[in-house]
Amino acid sequence: MDLQLKGRTALVTGASTGIGRAIAATLAGEGVRMAVVARRRELLETLSREVAAAGGSAPAIIVADVMEPDSASRICDAALAALGSVEILVNCAGASTPLPVDAPDEKWDHAMTLNFTRVRQLTHALLPQMQARGFGRVINITGKSEPDRLNASFAAKAGIHAWSKGLSKEIGKHGITVNCVAPGRIMSEQIRRLYPEAERQALSDTEIAVGRYGEPEDVALMVTLLASPRAAYFTGIVVPVDGGLRRYQF
Repeated sequence: MDLQLKGRTALVTGASTGIGRAIAATLAGEGVRMAVVARRRELLETLSREVAAAGGSAPAIIVADVMEPDSASRICDAALAALGSVEILVNCAGASTPLPVDAPDEKWDHAMTLNFTRVRQLTHALLPQMQARGFGRVINITGKSEPDRLNASFAAKAGIHAWSKGLSKEIGKHGITVNCVAPGRIMSEQIRRLYPEAERQALSDTEIAVGRYGEPEDVALMVTLLASPRAAYFTGIVVPVDGGLRRYQF
């Protein structure tokens, strides 16, 4: 199927490793021109070279720390300067933040800023030019809806789900969709650091229907579908990509 993505423009945050990197590479393979954002320039440069070697358009590189107070406006300006427009926004930057019950406010503030506030700010900064064009795709990489412990990022991602649903109601008539993709256990730098191999295998054997952790490319496939102009009737939804890990009946 032709996803009608060739020549479209995209901004992908958190693109240096893992899911964000796979999303950028997959979109580039569909002919999307893009800007990629992360803190580590050398990893973005490697990605850019690999995309170009595969026949895609080398992404524009934006080195930024989204925790900086003015990062959303700077990323927005840099992306528009490089691409002329941003038709597809993939908000992938974020981090898991487990906290003890007595964690100080600054720990919560940091996690909520990273995982919610900067996503909202960057999206709202780019919306006017999407509205002017009558087309836009906003895709937020979130997480599971079944908290098993206290984790500030869970709270932030729940906020992203609610905000995305509300925003989709406001801007759908402008040709802009807003969706969330909720990864399950996906192999990444963070997963390898937090979960030993034996623990990963035990979970795969007992909890994941397909019997394995996912790969970043599994998430990238769903993001690419939602980014397509053909996906105009999908908005305000949360799509799990988890190999059957979730247990909800509905």
